[in-house]
Amino acid sequence: MSIDDRPKVAAPDDDPYLWLEEIEGERALAFVAAQNQRTLTAFGDAGFERDRDALAAIFDRPDNIPFVSRRGGLLYNQWKDATHPRGLWRRTTMAEFRNAQPQWDDLLDVDRLAADEGEDWALNWVSSLPPAHQHAMLALSRGGSDAVVLREFDLTTKCFVPGGFTLAEAKGSADWLDADTLLLSSAYGDGMATPSGYARTVRRWRRGQSIAEAHVIFAAENSRSVWVRASVDRSVTPARVWFSEGLDFFNHHLWLGDEAGARTRLDLPTDSWATPHGDWLAIKLRQPWTVGATTHAADVVLGIRLSAFLAGSRDFVRLFEPGPRRALQGLYWAGGRLVLSVLDELRPRFEVWTPSPQGWSYQQLPGVPEIATVDVWPLDTDESESNGDLLANVQDPLTPPSLQLVENFSAETGAAHLHRRRPCRQPPRGDLGRWHQRSLYPDRAG
Repeated sequence: MSIDDRPKVAAPDDDPYLWLEEIEGERALAFVAAQNQRTLTAFGDAGFERDRDALAAIFDRPDNIPFVSRRGGLLYNQWKDATHPRGLWRRTTMAEFRNAQPQWDDLLDVDRLAADEGEDWALNWVSSLPPAHQHAMLALSRGGSDAVVLREFDLTTKCFVPGGFTLAEAKGSADWLDADTLLLSSAYGDGMATPSGYARTVRRWRRGQSIAEAHVIFAAENSRSVWVRASVDRSVTPARVWFSEGLDFFNHHLWLGDEAGARTRLDLPTDSWATPHGDWLAIKLRQPWTVGATTHAADVVLGIRLSAFLAGSRDFVRLFEPGPRRALQGLYWAGGRLVLSVLDELRPRFEVWTPSPQGWSYQQLPGVPEIATVDVWPLDTDESESNGDLLANVQDPLTPPSLQLVENFSAETGAAHLHRRRPCRQPPRGDLGRWHQRSLYPDRAG
């Protein structure tokens, strides 16, 4: 029998800094403040102040690129500048966005909200329900903390919903199951947090219920797991629910289920990255994986029908294989296509695989420069609404950054410029909508 002799708050060892585990503790906060002051005393001279002010002026330029994401046909953006350091959440149309000075429909001024409520609010992420996107769950954090307060917001009235979904501060996330139901992955409540402070359960929370009445439909199976997460796949009818349990930050279990909590665990290496879409599944390996008589190398991407995989088939198609100077940067679905972001001899390549009953077809994303820094991502926040449109941020040492639209592409189409401006400090996902490709890992979106 093994004995876990690691120190705990209830049974500490002789570590003289164990009190730093109390993140919001008075002593810990005083220690951090003292270290900050030491740093400012050593480095906060006139040169530091000049650099700080110069960078702030660059970040606050009015001609910075307003990165966007699309929800229900409208483009959303969270804009930050000297007047709105916390952010102005707004939207516009595609036709208007193509103009040099687009007109915006302001939804929420986070700076005004913070002032009115006397809170240090930051807007961490947004979750809205397609296709109407009438209501959204906003994740507001104090000072940019991982822990968030959830509040339901009406995008028509531009107000928080009276008596709507609200949840006190905790680490976690939420996804809409329907207009009156949330799948809540939150550490809020007794017994709802893992030892790491993330959500231990997924609860089905119906409108009008108190959080205490929300039904637990999934819970971590391992007592030392870091987090659990749920996500809704609306690309099929009825919608599917994916559950994920993080054993640590590199290993996880993945289940396919439904809102009632029924689930089937996928027989995958725990350190692989599985990306489902409808009846298709792409798997990126981190370590070699032997299936039957076949060994798939590390960093290979495999494709297969999800229904076939669940039925026991392991007849994978290899969609990507690494090389000495060829590496995968990421993968995601857009408009039913799997897009692979590749560096080949340091050149950006975006390889597109389209699955069909006849097999997988391949093409390379057109219009990407040979030598440049290129980031490409889906325009739509929800896969079920994606027609394949992509956004590309392109720059090189001699060319300022530009935002390009790659419309429902084919081998004959390329990328059309939306904006060519200086970079901005907004994240390259537009309006802080959660990264929607169901990676099911903890990330900036909670």
